Amino acid sequence: MLDFLNDLLWGKVLLVLLVAVGVGFSLASRFVQFRYFGRMFRILGASEAFRKDKYGHLSSFQALVLSVAGRVGGGNIAGVAVAITLGGPGAVFWMWVVGLMGMATSFLECTLAQTYKQAVGDGTYRGGPAYYIVNGLGKRWTWLAGLYSVLLLLTFGFSFTALQSYAVSTSFSDAFGVPVLYSGIALAMVVGLIIFGGIKRIARISEVLVPVMAGGYLLIALLVLGLNIEKLPDVFMLIVKSAFGLEPAVAGGIGAAIMMGLKRGLFSNEAGLGSAPNVAAVAYVPHPANQGVVQAFSVFIDTVVICSATAFLILLSGIYDPAAGGSVEGIALTQAALADHVGEWGRAFVSVALLLFAFSTILYNYYLGENSLNFFSRNNQNLFNAFRVAIVLLVCWGATTDLGTVFGFADVTMGLLAVVNLIALILLFKQGLRILKDFDNQIRDGIDHPVFDANQHPDMNLDPASWELEPEDRDRLHRRLGNAPDALSS
Repeated sequence: MLDFLNDLLWGKVLLVLLVAVGVGFSLASRFVQFRYFGRMFRILGASEAFRKDKYGHLSSFQALVLSVAGRVGGGNIAGVAVAITLGGPGAVFWMWVVGLMGMATSFLECTLAQTYKQAVGDGTYRGGPAYYIVNGLGKRWTWLAGLYSVLLLLTFGFSFTALQSYAVSTSFSDAFGVPVLYSGIALAMVVGLIIFGGIKRIARISEVLVPVMAGGYLLIALLVLGLNIEKLPDVFMLIVKSAFGLEPAVAGGIGAAIMMGLKRGLFSNEAGLGSAPNVAAVAYVPHPANQGVVQAFSVFIDTVVICSATAFLILLSGIYDPAAGGSVEGIALTQAALADHVGEWGRAFVSVALLLFAFSTILYNYYLGENSLNFFSRNNQNLFNAFRVAIVLLVCWGATTDLGTVFGFADVTMGLLAVVNLIALILLFKQGLRILKDFDNQIRDGIDHPVFDANQHPDMNLDPASWELEPEDRDRLHRRLGNAPDALSS
């Protein structure tokens, strides 16, 4: 049954929906992910992006590293290896396609999450698909928002948390001979210390951990690329030819390449799943599209940069056999490939990298689970604490259990999660374009820092408390509208 549902979801339904939303919004937005690619760096370079707790808010940068913490995980190391093993090198090409189109999808969903977020009262916000479904589509769609929240809890809160723990424990067992139980207990203890501190502690840890882990992994990948630079053109052509079935010696075929590229690409960058919007909504930004632009960049970091780094590590090594699909699979393939390049210490490096990637992802998964519970019971601290205990126990259990069935179940629930969110995005297409048009108009008028005026959109059912602008941004809005501050405030 799981195989049948996986084939139906990933081979037919999601292929249509992902293309419809990704390509459709790319065209309708005049390829916003490319038009504002340079602006991604400008937004992150602005002082406002790093402003922390001046008014009790999380910053745009903190929201970015939270989403990167989730997107960059086991899928970037083990998932890419699985995609190449089962789909051939061509799967990497389709991962790139999913990533580039997914940048537009991520812009749409994260912009909507910011637009329809709800103020919590401690300087943070709650948001995500459940919130933009109810507030954007109306109360009659509450059932769809509830379904999404249940699927989010099952997929990220439970399944993916166990899978990340399993990946770390098995990797450490292979590289260092550490018993999986010990790895699970140690990981669970550290996770527990952080998640009981709530979203602000998770954000503080992530903004230190994520740049270090991603930067370290990219440095070793660049070293390998430099050592094998003469082979890069051949590997690139292998990827492209395999993607279109033009490389007969490669195992998998074009169908497997497309399916694995689609599935593992979405698993890695999560564009369209609606998971990243849950953390994209927690930060204060002067305009919803700002967060859309930044979150589109996080998809680029995940898929085009980090997944490509893993793919080239594998394909440039002497371990991977294109005809046989590789004699080793998953994380072991990535470990063996790096060891082939730099020596046996490469296995240990991959294990440590996976530990950091998986650790940050577990923190992210926890928050997604908490956010789904919050939809049903607002700010219920007793419920949150019970869930935190469950996460700690789940990390221990996942480290010591064969999770073959959980993998299949997670693929199905992830597919259903994407279907629900993509349907919501199609229904909210016009609202997303409306917010983008407001942003585009201000940029065209020479306004370098667009500010969103919620009063100009009374029909959108926005939370007024969520769009109380900080003094600097309120002054910008006053100047743009040509109104005196007192008159506008009143």
